[in-house]
Amino acid sequence: MIRKLMPFVYIATPPSSHKEYTILCAKAGKPVYVEKPMALNFEECNEMISACKEHNVPLFVAYYRRSLPRFLKIKEIIDQNKLGKIRHVNCVLYHPFEERYDDDINLPWTVLPHISGGGIFVDLACHTLDFLDFVFGPIKSVRGHASSQLLAYPAEDSVSMSFLFENGIHGTGLWNFASFERYDNTDIVGDKGKISFSTFGNDSIEIQYTNGEKETITIENPLHIQQPFIETVVEELLGNEGFSPSKGNSAARTTWVIDEVLKEFRDSKK
Repeated sequence: MIRKLMPFVYIATPPSSHKEYTILCAKAGKPVYVEKPMALNFEECNEMISACKEHNVPLFVAYYRRSLPRFLKIKEIIDQNKLGKIRHVNCVLYHPFEERYDDDINLPWTVLPHISGGGIFVDLACHTLDFLDFVFGPIKSVRGHASSQLLAYPAEDSVSMSFLFENGIHGTGLWNFASFERYDNTDIVGDKGKISFSTFGNDSIEIQYTNGEKETITIENPLHIQQPFIETVVEELLGNEGFSPSKGNSAARTTWVIDEVLKEFRDSKK
């Protein structure tokens, strides 16, 4: 039997209009595929979820790393207990200041909080935080600091945080966008080994075990980076087996974490 695909709307605008367009789509009965981060804040996320629930339409969010082979391999290694009991996670991402942010008149929207919800941290860190949610479940507690060290644009350029998952795993993170070189690494540490990987790019996955053995795994990203995730959306809308791994509820959790970290910084700008 040939199933007919239900048309869906891809919302690829900046976050400031995600809520408006999602609610319009929901009222029109159209499934929604919205870019990340899901909205400007957690409150808007909940309004989007409620609208889609009220009108009985699916809400997908483009955290496509949940479907990329490279990241599925990382999750598989952890799920297979190869690293033992996971104890803690450490995320670090920094890179040099970019000249395009040095133009007060023509600043990119990604560093204008009224459009993006924050700065480069919001745009990039959400990918790492969402993937960790995918692997370990929700983060239940967050503490952090955000500041603008360069004062080059309205948003934050440096963020540090600590967090605790519901399952007891501890985490730390540092993001800075005015450093001397580019560095991107996440360590997941268990009592039998450690896995290290980058959130962006095609860098190899590195694993170390307590017996001294090391393993390197290289999995290239697909040519069309979102294709594996979009395929899960299509399969779900066709009514086939399996469900897309990134929905409104999980994506909203990542926005909640970001809100918690940036709350003090945002309040200082009011």
